[in-house]
Amino acid sequence: MSTVYLLTMRQLAGRWRLVIMTVLAVLPVLVAAIMVSSADAPSVREFEEVVLGTIIAGSIAPLVVLALAGPAFANEVEDRTLANLTLTPLPRWRIVLPKLLATITLAAPFIATSALATAYVAFLGDPLAVVAVTASAIIGVALYASAFLWLGLVSTQAIGIGLLYIVLWEGFFSGFVSGVRLLSIRHHAIALMHGIDPRRFAGGDHPSPEVAAALAGLVLVGFVALSVRRMRRMDVP
Repeated sequence: MSTVYLLTMRQLAGRWRLVIMTVLAVLPVLVAAIMVSSADAPSVREFEEVVLGTIIAGSIAPLVVLALAGPAFANEVEDRTLANLTLTPLPRWRIVLPKLLATITLAAPFIATSALATAYVAFLGDPLAVVAVTASAIIGVALYASAFLWLGLVSTQAIGIGLLYIVLWEGFFSGFVSGVRLLSIRHHAIALMHGIDPRRFAGGDHPSPEVAAALAGLVLVGFVALSVRRMRRMDVP
């Protein structure tokens, strides 16, 4: 497993990819600083919807994770190098899991640092609010990683399909159709943030923390299981 993990880390840690991820991670911090310093500072609810929900959880986090998780399998399928892994005596889950962990290892520091700095600036260093925002961002990274890793196994167009998912499902439908939110990774992460700090993030149309945690667990385990199943059944050239 360690060999697959280190190989995936080396494949995904390209210089330009890391530069773009850094730029994306800085954007919410700048937006938060501008909003806080303006004369008409937004309410916590407005800040949550615009910065935490739309920018970090709904845009920056999935884009960063997609840039890593999408190619983790898709590039090997397209280049026909996946056979090198499948010919080894490793169980399929011992190929999927290290690739998932490598994606999270690379994406989580960028998103967690961005979320932590954004929350620190916006909430003036409130420890519980900072922990809630950062923890929900890391959970979102793990969920997006499991989904996009599976997507890379079922399609060589994972990046394009992933972008459509981010824009249409997470951005449009989950924002206007309340029933869709139960199937939205962004809303699971935000609901967990509400559960960690209910004082700061009160109200809102979100499932309870227990339901959100259960749904998040199902999403993570479900997509890992789908990825393992796909590897067992696919014809590798």
